[in-house]
Amino acid sequence: MVRIMVRRSSVNGVIRCPSSKSYTHRALAIASLAEGESRISNALLARDTLATLACCKALGAETHEQLSRCKVRVQGQREFAPPENVLNCENSGTTIRIMTAMSGLVRSGYVVLTGDESLRSRPMQPILDALGPLGVSAYSTKGNGTPPLIVKGGGIKGGTTTIDGSISSQFISGILIAGVYADSEVVLKIKGELVSKPYVKATIATMERFGTRVDHDQSMLEYYVPQAAYRPATFDVPSDFSTAALILSAGALVGKQLKVKGLDFELPQGDSQIIEIIKQMNCPVKVNSSRGEVVIEGAESLEGGEFNLADTPDLLPVVSILALKARSPVRIMGVAHARLKETDRIANIARELAKFGADIDEFHDGLTISAPKRLKNASLEAYNDHRLFMAFSIASMMTEKSTVEGAESVDVSYPNFMQDMKRLGAKLSLAR
Repeated sequence: MVRIMVRRSSVNGVIRCPSSKSYTHRALAIASLAEGESRISNALLARDTLATLACCKALGAETHEQLSRCKVRVQGQREFAPPENVLNCENSGTTIRIMTAMSGLVRSGYVVLTGDESLRSRPMQPILDALGPLGVSAYSTKGNGTPPLIVKGGGIKGGTTTIDGSISSQFISGILIAGVYADSEVVLKIKGELVSKPYVKATIATMERFGTRVDHDQSMLEYYVPQAAYRPATFDVPSDFSTAALILSAGALVGKQLKVKGLDFELPQGDSQIIEIIKQMNCPVKVNSSRGEVVIEGAESLEGGEFNLADTPDLLPVVSILALKARSPVRIMGVAHARLKETDRIANIARELAKFGADIDEFHDGLTISAPKRLKNASLEAYNDHRLFMAFSIASMMTEKSTVEGAESVDVSYPNFMQDMKRLGAKLSLAR
């Protein structure tokens, strides 16, 4: 593990927000199903999305990447031959859940999907159960609903199926994307609470850019996927509000005046809610949606409050570190599914923020955080979780000298995090 030293810092200046990981995943997967050549620009080519790209290629899509220019050309096809090797989804839950559904479109034979140690512990049973009524046999090799997974090819028959919506919206996105090529209409019904609803909206919006439409009821608990065909498209990946949220938190906690450019307010992204949260916490922020810019000024202190992040679980680390500067407690609710991310984010955030001297009350679906009068120096562990590493690094800028372990994890979503933060004034260095 690579450990960094963080000293008290002040950030200032202008930064362009990196591209969306979520939209890059979806555009690559759908382009690989569109017969003809699609062009994806402004793609985020980080570890997770490169795993999706590699899986698309393994299933038979032809791709040409210009890594330095963040462009990908994809020659897609609507059905696949059995892959020559196992699909390695690395650490990406989005990849394995979308690819599991797409593997049902393989003409014959079997597809094996796996990933790293963390991914092999994450739950996949809901999508395995949902594929069965659609005519696809899929199961866990360990018999416990976790990878490695085996999917029998032969096509998706269609029909009606039900899926648990309380664990991850990625299961739903996978079936919507692959269900377009079923032999008959797919009706997908959600049981329980649907978490991370904005990510399903992102999937539907991307599918529309490639020429298909999904109908759903007003509550987004029932979806109707007609037989259709994706058309090749040119897709410009929007900026990533999940990453922007982290940058904005740095501005709120240790900023003078920080401008984030290159934001996209057109395609749906749930994590854009961070702007309203920051306003609610009484931090000065100005938004120019037509220019794609947000300007934030650091605050002497923030206001506490209650925040339900059921639709935006990736904001859990961000709101948690903002709480360290709040005058009153911050209560975060609705994020039980964050326990099933790369790590148990609720437990790990509680454990690590307590090292700063914060008073933490952990409960099933969230946390209550009461900030100390002064943050203690701390030695923090990010558990190989990219979002925790970035959040803890930003929080550490409020201390005299702290260390954070796990710097190598940032290549999952924001490979240039360290360089960008240092350019803005953050005092980061490798710990000896």
